[in-house]
Amino acid sequence: MARKFFVGGNWKCNGTNEETKKIVSTLNQAEIPSEDVVEVVVSPPFVFLSLVKSLLRSDIQVAAQNCWVRKGGAFTGEISAEMLVNLGIPWVIIGHSERRLLLNESNEFVGDKVAYALSQGIKVIACVGETLEQRESGSTLDVVAAQTKAIADKISHWDNVVLAYEPVWAIGTGKVATPAQAQEVHSELRKWFHNNVSAEVPESIRIIYGGSVNGANCKELAAQPDLDGFLVGGASVKPEFVDIINSATVKKSA
Repeated sequence: MARKFFVGGNWKCNGTNEETKKIVSTLNQAEIPSEDVVEVVVSPPFVFLSLVKSLLRSDIQVAAQNCWVRKGGAFTGEISAEMLVNLGIPWVIIGHSERRLLLNESNEFVGDKVAYALSQGIKVIACVGETLEQRESGSTLDVVAAQTKAIADKISHWDNVVLAYEPVWAIGTGKVATPAQAQEVHSELRKWFHNNVSAEVPESIRIIYGGSVNGANCKELAAQPDLDGFLVGGASVKPEFVDIINSATVKKSA
């Protein structure tokens, strides 16, 4: 069965009420492929989740950018998975490299967070990726395998997980992994799933790419056989996000 193309937009820590409404307005007016061709999810900051959900067209879903590792309580500043469920937010991004590096989230902590979000019925965009130092030392595949294993150790079903490969050296730097570099890691991740999880998961799981994706490079990347979509950062708050969504048609016509 063909894997449905997936495009996520991570707005990160950006925006005002007015700017958020403008982005939503652009998306609402955009001509994009139908839901049977591409699944689109946008991830505004927590404070704008309800606003975006209330204004956004129904064929684009909303994700939170993070959630806490267990049930809520005395965890000042955190947002629990239960709160997201209460707001009707179906997706969450977990393990983004900015949180791994800036907030010291370990592989194991990320694995626990993925498992808890799934247990509450939230679908997860789980992020993995290597730093420039790790790539230059030749340890890319070891790094992403260890990050993926930490999640695999905590969950038994992958149906509600999208795996985002985001080389840290390509995030927000303007440097992009070449289509061949991205394809190599995606292919190796599928082999890892086949050897360590099951024969079925690598066929069904969507592995998406993130790292300076834009309207100019998305079609060539989308054409790679093991690349099932994108997690877009900076370009997701610009009109070219629509072009990136439309690159799903590359897969459809392949």
